[in-house]
Amino acid sequence: SPPLLRLFPGRLSAFPLFLLALLLGFASLLWLQLSCSGEGPAPGRRDRGVPRQPCPPPAPLQPPEEEPAWGPHRLALLVPFRERFEELLAFVPYMHRFLSKKRIRHHIFILNQVDHFRFNRASLINVGFLESGNDTDYIAMHDVDLLPLNEQLDYSYPEAGPFHVASPELHPLYHYKTYVGGILLLTKQHYELCNGMSNRFWGWGREDDEFYRRIKGAGLQLRRPSGITTGYETFQHLHDPAWRKRDQKRIAAQKQEQFKVDREGGLNNVRYRIESRTDLSVAGAPCTVLNILLDCDTNETPWCTFG
Repeated sequence: SPPLLRLFPGRLSAFPLFLLALLLGFASLLWLQLSCSGEGPAPGRRDRGVPRQPCPPPAPLQPPEEEPAWGPHRLALLVPFRERFEELLAFVPYMHRFLSKKRIRHHIFILNQVDHFRFNRASLINVGFLESGNDTDYIAMHDVDLLPLNEQLDYSYPEAGPFHVASPELHPLYHYKTYVGGILLLTKQHYELCNGMSNRFWGWGREDDEFYRRIKGAGLQLRRPSGITTGYETFQHLHDPAWRKRDQKRIAAQKQEQFKVDREGGLNNVRYRIESRTDLSVAGAPCTVLNILLDCDTNETPWCTFG
């Protein structure tokens, strides 16, 4: 007889074998659920910057066009991106499920910088805004390495003014009161009122601080979440600083220029070319990848290159 049957005394009928098969099947499903990503981070791994193993995608939710409860507004999720593919594979399906559960009509745009210049998050967001189309009426400036864990977080239309989802009281890393990075929602009208973001910030950091001044200069009231009790456990931060070192170098006059307000540049003078535009699906979640070639005037901002 097979070795497994020797573990059981006497003769086994078909019914006990059926029960045994059910138990084994249940145990396999339970193991799969505990070992894959599900809806949140793996226990004890939140700070390691390693996305969880993806689960098989759930059945797609009912398309918003067939569900009137989804409301009239549509969000353009603008995600500046370069080379962080493992984070992208976790981000797109997670955010699609998160926003769909909240009945938020949305379109995810991956703003992939493919030129030879240093990374420019602000210019990519300007390009994403201009390329997002007329079927979206508000935007989320959203980091690819930041996942919302608390379903009480509001991603709805920010009619009253810019809404900073990843507020200093909740963000796992940045806690100063003028911080507006990570995840920020604006209507398209409010973003145009600010003339978008400055294109002078090449490399990592400071573009959000300059944009905070633009918000205030435009007379807009910045709002943040209230009643969120999860504190610094509100988000999962996927970034691993040991594996993904940030480009924090300051070249030429960049150290002095980074603290100035750019009163001329923004949406009105961002220079770029779309190399390609591709609609694709990541684990069943739709998104659009824009391969973007930014342009730089090295006389104006010589720190856009390392040379």
